[in-house]
Amino acid sequence: MSDNRTDFTALHALAWVAGSDAPEKNALNIGFMPLSDAASVVVAATQGFAQPYGLTLNLHRQASWAGINDKLLSGELDAAHALYGMVYAIGLGISGAPASNMAVLMGLNQNGQSINLSPSLKADGVTSPAALKQHADQPGTTLTFAHTFPTGSHAMWLYYWLASQGIHPLHDVHSVVVPPPQMLAHVQAGRIDGFCVGEPWSAQAADLGQGFTVATSQSIWPDHPEKVLACTQAFVEQYPNAARALVMAVLEASRFIETSLENRRSTAQLMSSRDYLDVPLAHIEPRFMGHYHDGLGQQWQDAHPLSFHNAGTANAPYLSDGMWFMTQFRRWGLLREDPDYLAVARQVQQLDLYCRAAGSLEIPLPSSPMRRSQLLDGSVWDGTDPAGYARSFALHARHDQ
Repeated sequence: MSDNRTDFTALHALAWVAGSDAPEKNALNIGFMPLSDAASVVVAATQGFAQPYGLTLNLHRQASWAGINDKLLSGELDAAHALYGMVYAIGLGISGAPASNMAVLMGLNQNGQSINLSPSLKADGVTSPAALKQHADQPGTTLTFAHTFPTGSHAMWLYYWLASQGIHPLHDVHSVVVPPPQMLAHVQAGRIDGFCVGEPWSAQAADLGQGFTVATSQSIWPDHPEKVLACTQAFVEQYPNAARALVMAVLEASRFIETSLENRRSTAQLMSSRDYLDVPLAHIEPRFMGHYHDGLGQQWQDAHPLSFHNAGTANAPYLSDGMWFMTQFRRWGLLREDPDYLAVARQVQQLDLYCRAAGSLEIPLPSSPMRRSQLLDGSVWDGTDPAGYARSFALHARHDQ
Protein backbone atom coordinates (compact mmCIF):
# COMPACT_ATOMS: atom_id res chain seq x y z
CA MET A 1 0.00 0.00 0.00
CA SER A 2 1.42 3.39 -0.99
CA ASP A 3 1.12 6.56 1.06
CA ASN A 4 -1.79 7.99 -0.91
CA ARG A 5 -3.61 4.94 -2.25
CA THR A 6 -5.30 1.85 -0.96
CA ASP A 7 -4.92 -1.37 -2.92
CA PHE A 8 -8.36 -2.91 -3.40
CA THR A 9 -6.85 -6.28 -4.23
CA ALA A 10 -5.04 -6.45 -0.91
CA LEU A 11 -8.36 -6.00 0.89
CA HIS A 12 -9.88 -8.83 -1.13
CA ALA A 13 -8.12 -11.29 1.18
CA LEU A 14 -10.26 -9.99 4.05
CA ALA A 15 -13.42 -11.35 2.43
CA TRP A 16 -16.07 -12.39 4.87
CA VAL A 17 -17.27 -15.98 4.81
CA ALA A 18 -21.05 -15.64 4.54
CA GLY A 19 -22.80 -16.75 7.68
CA SER A 20 -19.78 -16.56 9.97
CA ASP A 21 -20.87 -13.30 11.58
CA ALA A 22 -24.54 -12.84 12.38
CA PRO A 23 -25.89 -9.27 12.17
CA GLU A 24 -26.16 -7.56 15.55
CA LYS A 25 -29.43 -5.98 14.46
CA ASN A 26 -31.86 -7.91 12.27
CA ALA A 27 -34.43 -5.28 11.28
CA LEU A 28 -33.06 -2.15 9.61
CA ASN A 29 -34.96 1.01 8.70
CA ILE A 30 -33.84 2.13 5.25
CA GLY A 31 -34.79 5.50 3.77
CA PHE A 32 -35.17 6.23 0.09
CA MET A 33 -36.35 9.00 -2.18
CA PRO A 34 -38.81 8.28 -5.01
CA LEU A 35 -36.24 8.05 -7.78
CA SER A 36 -35.37 5.37 -10.32
CA ASP A 37 -31.90 5.02 -8.82
CA ALA A 38 -33.33 3.74 -5.53
CA ALA A 39 -34.04 0.48 -7.34
CA SER A 40 -31.29 -1.69 -5.88
CA VAL A 41 -32.37 -0.82 -2.33
CA VAL A 42 -36.01 -1.56 -3.15
CA VAL A 43 -35.12 -4.83 -4.86
CA ALA A 44 -32.92 -5.90 -1.95
CA ALA A 45 -35.73 -5.24 0.52
CA THR A 46 -38.61 -6.77 -1.42
CA GLN A 47 -37.22 -9.58 -3.58
CA GLY A 48 -35.62 -11.85 -1.01
CA PHE A 49 -32.01 -10.62 -1.09
CA ALA A 50 -31.82 -9.56 2.57
CA GLN A 51 -33.24 -12.59 4.34
CA PRO A 52 -30.32 -14.97 3.62
CA TYR A 53 -28.12 -12.53 5.56
CA GLY A 54 -30.44 -12.47 8.55
CA LEU A 55 -31.88 -9.06 7.73
CA THR A 56 -35.30 -7.53 7.27
CA LEU A 57 -35.15 -4.19 5.46
CA ASN A 58 -38.03 -1.87 6.30
CA LEU A 59 -38.31 0.74 3.56
CA HIS A 60 -39.32 4.31 4.39
CA ARG A 61 -40.15 6.61 1.50
CA GLN A 62 -39.08 10.19 2.24
CA ALA A 63 -40.44 13.51 1.01
CA SER A 64 -37.12 15.35 0.75
CA TRP A 65 -33.37 14.90 0.97
CA ALA A 66 -33.40 17.16 4.01
CA GLY A 67 -35.63 14.58 5.70
CA ILE A 68 -33.16 11.80 4.97
CA ASN A 69 -30.36 14.02 6.28
CA ASP A 70 -32.19 14.63 9.56
CA LYS A 71 -33.39 11.05 10.08
CA LEU A 72 -29.97 9.53 9.51
CA LEU A 73 -28.54 11.83 12.17
CA SER A 74 -31.37 11.17 14.63
CA GLY A 75 -31.12 7.39 14.20
CA GLU A 76 -34.68 7.10 12.92
CA LEU A 77 -33.13 5.64 9.78
CA ASP A 78 -30.32 3.11 10.03
CA ALA A 79 -29.15 3.69 6.46
CA ALA A 80 -30.45 5.36 3.32
CA HIS A 81 -30.31 5.86 -0.41
CA ALA A 82 -28.46 9.16 -0.25
CA LEU A 83 -26.86 11.94 -2.26
CA TYR A 84 -23.08 11.52 -2.40
CA GLY A 85 -22.39 15.17 -1.70
CA MET A 86 -24.93 15.35 1.11
CA VAL A 87 -23.04 12.67 3.02
CA TYR A 88 -19.80 14.63 2.80
CA ALA A 89 -21.52 17.90 3.66
CA ILE A 90 -22.82 16.37 6.90
CA GLY A 91 -19.34 15.17 7.79
CA LEU A 92 -17.79 18.56 7.00
CA GLY A 93 -20.42 20.49 8.94
CA ILE A 94 -21.79 22.42 5.95
CA SER A 95 -25.23 20.80 5.74
CA GLY A 96 -26.94 23.11 8.23
CA ALA A 97 -26.40 20.72 11.14
CA PRO A 98 -23.40 20.14 13.42
CA ALA A 99 -20.71 17.98 11.80
CA SER A 100 -21.26 14.27 12.29
CA ASN A 101 -19.05 11.42 11.10
CA MET A 102 -20.70 9.65 8.17
CA ALA A 103 -20.08 6.51 6.15
CA VAL A 104 -20.48 5.62 2.48
CA LEU A 105 -21.03 1.88 2.45
CA MET A 106 -21.17 1.51 -1.36
CA GLY A 107 -22.24 3.24 -4.53
CA LEU A 108 -25.80 2.58 -5.66
CA ASN A 109 -25.55 3.79 -9.24
CA GLN A 110 -23.77 5.80 -11.88
CA ASN A 111 -25.37 8.15 -14.44
CA GLY A 112 -29.09 8.70 -14.96
CA GLN A 113 -29.77 12.34 -14.00
CA SER A 114 -30.82 15.17 -16.32
CA ILE A 115 -31.03 18.94 -16.75
CA ASN A 116 -34.30 20.17 -18.27
CA LEU A 117 -35.35 23.59 -19.52
CA SER A 118 -38.89 24.96 -19.38
CA PRO A 119 -41.57 25.24 -22.09
CA SER A 120 -41.28 29.05 -21.92
CA LEU A 121 -37.59 28.91 -22.81
CA LYS A 122 -38.41 26.49 -25.62
CA ALA A 123 -41.06 28.93 -26.89
CA ASP A 124 -38.42 31.67 -26.88
CA GLY A 125 -36.12 29.53 -29.02
CA VAL A 126 -33.76 28.74 -26.15
CA THR A 127 -33.15 25.12 -27.06
CA SER A 128 -29.36 24.82 -26.89
CA PRO A 129 -26.58 25.68 -24.44
CA ALA A 130 -25.42 28.54 -26.69
CA ALA A 131 -28.92 29.99 -26.83
CA LEU A 132 -29.22 29.72 -23.04
CA LYS A 133 -25.94 31.59 -22.61
CA GLN A 134 -27.14 34.33 -24.97
CA HIS A 135 -30.45 34.54 -23.13
CA ALA A 136 -28.75 34.69 -19.72
CA ASP A 137 -26.53 37.55 -20.92
CA GLN A 138 -29.48 39.79 -21.81
CA PRO A 139 -29.80 42.77 -19.44
CA GLY A 140 -32.47 42.33 -16.82
CA THR A 141 -32.69 38.57 -17.29
CA THR A 142 -32.70 36.41 -14.17
CA LEU A 143 -33.05 32.68 -14.67
CA THR A 144 -34.24 30.46 -11.84
CA PHE A 145 -33.04 26.86 -11.69
CA ALA A 146 -34.00 24.17 -9.21
CA HIS A 147 -31.92 21.38 -7.74
CA THR A 148 -32.70 19.00 -4.91
CA PHE A 149 -30.26 19.81 -2.08
CA PRO A 150 -27.63 22.56 -1.69
CA THR A 151 -24.66 20.17 -1.50
CA GLY A 152 -26.21 17.30 -3.45
CA SER A 153 -25.12 15.86 -6.76
CA HIS A 154 -27.88 17.66 -8.70
CA ALA A 155 -26.63 21.04 -7.50
CA MET A 156 -23.09 20.06 -8.48
CA TRP A 157 -24.10 18.78 -11.96
CA LEU A 158 -26.18 21.90 -12.56
CA TYR A 159 -23.40 24.24 -11.42
CA TYR A 160 -20.76 22.36 -13.39
CA TRP A 161 -22.82 22.32 -16.58
CA LEU A 162 -23.81 26.00 -16.36
CA ALA A 163 -20.19 26.99 -15.72
CA SER A 164 -19.01 24.92 -18.69
CA GLN A 165 -21.31 27.05 -20.85
CA GLY A 166 -19.94 30.31 -19.41
CA ILE A 167 -22.94 30.90 -17.13
CA HIS A 168 -21.93 31.53 -13.52
CA PRO A 169 -24.26 29.45 -11.34
CA LEU A 170 -23.95 31.78 -8.35
CA HIS A 171 -24.09 35.16 -10.13
CA ASP A 172 -26.03 34.67 -13.36
CA VAL A 173 -28.89 32.50 -12.11
CA HIS A 174 -31.02 32.11 -9.01
CA SER A 175 -31.07 28.63 -7.47
CA VAL A 176 -33.86 27.09 -5.40
CA VAL A 177 -34.30 23.71 -3.70
CA VAL A 178 -37.25 21.58 -4.81
CA PRO A 179 -37.91 17.92 -3.85
CA PRO A 180 -37.65 15.65 -6.92
CA PRO A 181 -41.36 14.74 -7.29
CA GLN A 182 -42.32 18.45 -7.21
CA MET A 183 -40.16 19.59 -10.14
CA LEU A 184 -42.88 19.23 -12.75
CA ALA A 185 -45.38 21.20 -10.68
CA HIS A 186 -42.90 24.06 -10.33
CA VAL A 187 -42.32 24.08 -14.09
CA GLN A 188 -46.06 24.08 -14.77
CA ALA A 189 -46.54 26.97 -12.34
CA GLY A 190 -43.83 28.98 -14.09
CA ARG A 191 -41.72 29.25 -10.93
CA ILE A 192 -38.53 27.84 -12.48
CA ASP A 193 -36.80 28.03 -15.86
CA GLY A 194 -35.08 24.68 -15.51
CA PHE A 195 -34.00 21.98 -13.11
CA CYS A 196 -31.59 19.15 -12.48
CA VAL A 197 -33.04 15.99 -10.99
CA GLY A 198 -32.92 12.22 -11.06
CA GLU A 199 -35.25 10.13 -13.16
CA PRO A 200 -38.09 9.62 -13.80
CA TRP A 201 -38.93 13.28 -13.28
CA SER A 202 -37.01 14.67 -16.27
CA ALA A 203 -38.43 11.99 -18.56
CA GLN A 204 -41.96 12.66 -17.33
CA ALA A 205 -41.60 16.38 -18.04
CA ALA A 206 -40.38 15.69 -21.58
CA ASP A 207 -43.10 13.07 -22.14
CA LEU A 208 -45.82 15.52 -21.09
CA GLY A 209 -44.43 18.44 -23.10
CA GLN A 210 -43.42 20.32 -19.97
CA GLY A 211 -39.99 21.26 -21.22
CA PHE A 212 -37.07 19.33 -22.65
CA THR A 213 -33.80 17.71 -21.66
CA VAL A 214 -30.83 19.90 -22.56
CA ALA A 215 -28.15 17.71 -20.95
CA THR A 216 -27.83 14.39 -19.18
CA SER A 217 -25.51 14.05 -16.22
CA GLN A 218 -23.57 11.35 -18.07
CA SER A 219 -22.85 13.88 -20.81
CA ILE A 220 -21.18 15.98 -18.11
CA TRP A 221 -19.19 13.08 -16.64
CA PRO A 222 -19.55 9.64 -18.23
CA ASP A 223 -20.07 7.00 -15.52
CA HIS A 224 -20.10 9.59 -12.76
CA PRO A 225 -20.79 8.67 -9.13
CA GLU A 226 -24.35 9.31 -8.07
CA LYS A 227 -26.36 7.91 -5.13
CA VAL A 228 -24.78 5.94 -2.30
CA LEU A 229 -25.86 3.68 0.50
CA ALA A 230 -25.04 5.79 3.53
CA CYS A 231 -25.23 5.67 7.31
CA THR A 232 -23.51 7.25 10.27
CA GLN A 233 -20.06 6.09 11.29
CA ALA A 234 -21.60 5.25 14.66
CA PHE A 235 -23.89 2.70 13.00
CA VAL A 236 -20.94 0.95 11.34
CA GLU A 237 -19.06 0.85 14.62
CA GLN A 238 -22.02 -0.43 16.64
CA TYR A 239 -23.34 -2.90 14.07
CA PRO A 240 -20.42 -3.90 11.81
CA ASN A 241 -21.87 -7.28 10.86
CA ALA A 242 -25.27 -5.78 10.07
CA ALA A 243 -23.61 -3.11 7.93
CA ARG A 244 -21.66 -5.74 6.01
CA ALA A 245 -24.75 -7.92 5.56
CA LEU A 246 -26.66 -4.90 4.28
CA VAL A 247 -23.98 -4.21 1.68
CA MET A 248 -24.03 -7.84 0.56
CA ALA A 249 -27.80 -7.82 0.13
CA VAL A 250 -27.80 -4.59 -1.87
CA LEU A 251 -24.80 -5.74 -3.94
CA GLU A 252 -26.63 -8.93 -4.87
CA ALA A 253 -29.71 -6.91 -5.81
CA SER A 254 -27.61 -4.53 -7.90
CA ARG A 255 -26.06 -7.41 -9.78
CA PHE A 256 -29.47 -9.04 -10.27
CA ILE A 257 -30.95 -5.94 -11.92
CA GLU A 258 -28.28 -6.00 -14.61
CA THR A 259 -28.22 -9.76 -15.19
CA SER A 260 -30.70 -9.40 -18.06
CA LEU A 261 -32.85 -6.87 -19.88
CA GLU A 262 -35.88 -8.65 -18.50
CA ASN A 263 -34.63 -8.03 -14.96
CA ARG A 264 -34.27 -4.34 -15.78
CA ARG A 265 -37.80 -4.25 -17.16
CA SER A 266 -39.29 -6.05 -14.17
CA THR A 267 -37.41 -3.72 -11.84
CA ALA A 268 -38.75 -0.67 -13.66
CA GLN A 269 -42.25 -2.11 -13.29
CA LEU A 270 -41.69 -2.66 -9.56
CA MET A 271 -40.46 0.92 -9.15
CA SER A 272 -43.53 2.32 -10.94
CA SER A 273 -45.85 1.07 -8.19
CA ARG A 274 -47.58 3.34 -5.70
CA ASP A 275 -45.23 2.40 -2.86
CA TYR A 276 -42.13 3.66 -4.68
CA LEU A 277 -42.43 6.14 -7.57
CA ASP A 278 -46.18 6.07 -8.24
CA VAL A 279 -45.54 7.06 -11.86
CA PRO A 280 -46.78 5.33 -15.05
CA LEU A 281 -44.30 2.77 -16.35
CA ALA A 282 -44.16 4.61 -19.69
CA HIS A 283 -42.36 7.50 -17.97
CA ILE A 284 -39.89 5.20 -16.19
CA GLU A 285 -38.91 2.29 -18.37
CA PRO A 286 -37.37 3.99 -21.44
CA ARG A 287 -34.60 5.92 -19.65
CA PHE A 288 -34.24 3.05 -17.19
CA MET A 289 -33.29 1.04 -20.29
CA GLY A 290 -31.11 3.82 -21.73
CA HIS A 291 -33.66 4.91 -24.36
CA TYR A 292 -33.87 8.72 -24.46
CA HIS A 293 -35.85 11.38 -26.24
CA ASP A 294 -35.21 14.99 -25.34
CA GLY A 295 -38.61 16.55 -26.01
CA LEU A 296 -37.24 18.30 -29.09
CA GLY A 297 -37.51 15.36 -31.48
CA GLN A 298 -34.12 13.77 -30.84
CA GLN A 299 -33.93 10.11 -29.77
CA TRP A 300 -30.90 8.00 -28.85
CA GLN A 301 -29.64 4.95 -27.04
CA ASP A 302 -27.34 6.36 -24.39
CA ALA A 303 -23.79 5.02 -24.24
CA HIS A 304 -23.66 5.57 -20.47
CA PRO A 305 -27.11 4.67 -19.13
CA LEU A 306 -28.24 4.43 -15.54
CA SER A 307 -26.06 1.67 -14.10
CA PHE A 308 -26.62 -0.16 -10.83
CA HIS A 309 -23.69 -2.56 -10.96
CA ASN A 310 -21.51 -2.53 -14.10
CA ALA A 311 -19.46 -5.51 -12.87
CA GLY A 312 -18.96 -3.73 -9.55
CA THR A 313 -17.58 -0.44 -10.86
CA ALA A 314 -20.86 1.34 -10.04
CA ASN A 315 -20.69 0.06 -6.46
CA ALA A 316 -17.05 0.45 -5.43
CA PRO A 317 -16.62 3.41 -3.03
CA TYR A 318 -13.73 5.06 -4.88
CA LEU A 319 -11.84 7.56 -2.76
CA SER A 320 -11.56 9.89 -5.74
CA ASP A 321 -15.36 9.96 -6.16
CA GLY A 322 -15.87 11.29 -2.66
CA MET A 323 -12.98 13.72 -3.05
CA TRP A 324 -14.50 15.20 -6.22
CA PHE A 325 -17.55 16.48 -4.38
CA MET A 326 -15.31 18.21 -1.86
CA THR A 327 -13.42 19.94 -4.70
CA GLN A 328 -16.73 21.34 -5.93
CA PHE A 329 -17.69 22.50 -2.44
CA ARG A 330 -14.39 24.37 -2.40
CA ARG A 331 -14.85 25.68 -5.94
CA TRP A 332 -18.24 27.21 -5.12
CA GLY A 333 -17.32 28.60 -1.71
CA LEU A 334 -19.20 26.07 0.40
CA LEU A 335 -15.83 25.31 1.97
CA ARG A 336 -13.72 28.36 2.84
CA GLU A 337 -10.51 26.33 3.05
CA ASP A 338 -9.19 23.15 1.50
CA PRO A 339 -9.89 20.12 3.69
CA ASP A 340 -7.50 17.19 3.84
CA TYR A 341 -9.29 15.66 0.89
CA LEU A 342 -7.71 12.22 1.04
CA ALA A 343 -7.94 11.87 4.82
CA VAL A 344 -11.63 12.81 4.84
CA ALA A 345 -12.41 10.39 2.01
CA ARG A 346 -10.57 7.56 3.76
CA GLN A 347 -12.69 8.13 6.84
CA VAL A 348 -16.00 8.24 4.97
CA GLN A 349 -15.54 5.57 2.29
CA GLN A 350 -15.89 2.15 3.90
CA LEU A 351 -13.29 0.38 1.77
CA ASP A 352 -12.58 -2.54 4.08
CA LEU A 353 -16.23 -3.32 4.63
CA TYR A 354 -17.07 -3.08 0.92
CA CYS A 355 -14.17 -5.26 -0.14
CA ARG A 356 -15.10 -7.98 2.35
CA ALA A 357 -18.66 -7.98 1.07
CA ALA A 358 -17.73 -7.86 -2.61
CA GLY A 359 -15.04 -10.50 -2.16
CA SER A 360 -17.53 -12.88 -0.57
CA LEU A 361 -19.79 -12.46 -3.60
CA GLU A 362 -16.92 -12.79 -6.07
CA ILE A 363 -17.61 -9.33 -7.43
CA PRO A 364 -14.51 -7.86 -9.15
CA LEU A 365 -12.63 -5.18 -7.24
CA PRO A 366 -10.85 -2.30 -8.97
CA SER A 367 -7.07 -2.32 -8.66
CA SER A 368 -7.13 1.16 -7.13
CA PRO A 369 -9.71 3.28 -5.29
CA MET A 370 -8.66 6.23 -7.48
CA ARG A 371 -10.04 6.47 -10.99
CA ARG A 372 -9.37 8.82 -13.90
CA SER A 373 -12.16 10.60 -15.77
CA GLN A 374 -12.47 13.39 -18.30
CA LEU A 375 -15.46 15.72 -17.98
CA LEU A 376 -17.26 17.64 -20.72
CA ASP A 377 -15.11 20.77 -20.39
CA GLY A 378 -11.94 18.74 -20.94
CA SER A 379 -10.83 18.76 -17.32
CA VAL A 380 -9.32 15.53 -16.04
CA TRP A 381 -10.04 14.30 -12.54
CA ASP A 382 -7.92 11.56 -10.97
CA GLY A 383 -7.71 12.63 -7.33
CA THR A 384 -3.98 13.40 -7.38
CA ASP A 385 -4.17 17.17 -6.77
CA PRO A 386 -7.60 18.03 -5.40
CA ALA A 387 -6.71 21.50 -4.14
CA GLY A 388 -5.18 22.44 -7.48
CA TYR A 389 -8.15 20.96 -9.33
CA ALA A 390 -10.61 23.01 -7.25
CA ARG A 391 -8.70 26.21 -8.16
CA SER A 392 -8.23 25.34 -11.83
CA PHE A 393 -11.60 26.44 -13.18
CA ALA A 394 -12.23 29.73 -14.93
CA LEU A 395 -15.53 30.13 -13.08
CA HIS A 396 -15.59 29.68 -9.34
CA ALA A 397 -16.52 31.47 -6.14
CA ARG A 398 -14.05 33.83 -4.57
CA HIS A 399 -11.71 31.79 -2.38
CA ASP A 400 -10.47 33.31 0.82
CA GLN A 401 -6.77 32.59 0.71
